[in-house]
Amino acid sequence: MTRRQLYIGITSLTACGLIFVLPFLFIFITAAKTKQEAASLTFTLPHEWQLVQNFIEVIQTRNYMLLLAYFNSTIITVAAVSLLVLLGAMVGYILQRRPSGWNRIIYGCVLAGLMIPPAVVPTIWVLQSIGLFKSISGMILIQVAYGLAFTVLMFRSFIATIPRDLDEAAIIDGAKPLQIFFRVVLPLLQPVTVTIIVVQSIAIFNDFTNPLYYLPGRENVTVQLTLYNFQGQFQTQYNLLFMNILLVTIPPLIVFVFFNRQIVAGMTAGAVKG
Repeated sequence: MTRRQLYIGITSLTACGLIFVLPFLFIFITAAKTKQEAASLTFTLPHEWQLVQNFIEVIQTRNYMLLLAYFNSTIITVAAVSLLVLLGAMVGYILQRRPSGWNRIIYGCVLAGLMIPPAVVPTIWVLQSIGLFKSISGMILIQVAYGLAFTVLMFRSFIATIPRDLDEAAIIDGAKPLQIFFRVVLPLLQPVTVTIIVVQSIAIFNDFTNPLYYLPGRENVTVQLTLYNFQGQFQTQYNLLFMNILLVTIPPLIVFVFFNRQIVAGMTAGAVKG
């Protein structure tokens, strides 16, 4: 490693620390302070640590709303990501392996899904028409619809790196189309599948706009909406507000830290065919 590379590495780590680590430390320290100390919003250690007390108080607020929010967000995230992986892999496989005129149209629609912004009012009208507005099922459907285009493109690019000889060998052995996909192709999609799971899980779990529009009601609250709901109540209690922010931030942060390498590997695996 040259001296220039060393300086670039040190500069990059310092910049990352200033941008990402310091804000997180400020949130953590403020969440551990008393109400009086947190009101100053200064980057100083608390004289009296109240991390556990603040944690318990936030959990118990509004009849344990945060626990309900975690339950709803977990259900939505797990169900939506499962459907995204299954549907995205199947559509990506068909688009890559069976080129046709219809597939070109479908591929154009997938690209349009990335470029055209969602329309809130028509979406609400559709959900009301099928009886899924203000429901967890409707929210799962929305998350799948919004994330499917990205998922299909990722799987399609990765499947292009898998030799067609495997499909042909399975056909010679008498495998049917579904057997070829589930027994031959799908197990080989593990790198991009992990990437999709992590990226989409973080995006869906952290989503604020869609639950705000399509999932009103206290019983349907998600973790990001608790910040919106608690903001007025904790307006003068920054220690509790920052504790809420800390509890909402930690799960996606843990997922990203542990699966960071898998995300990069999956994003780059299908970049070059060969």
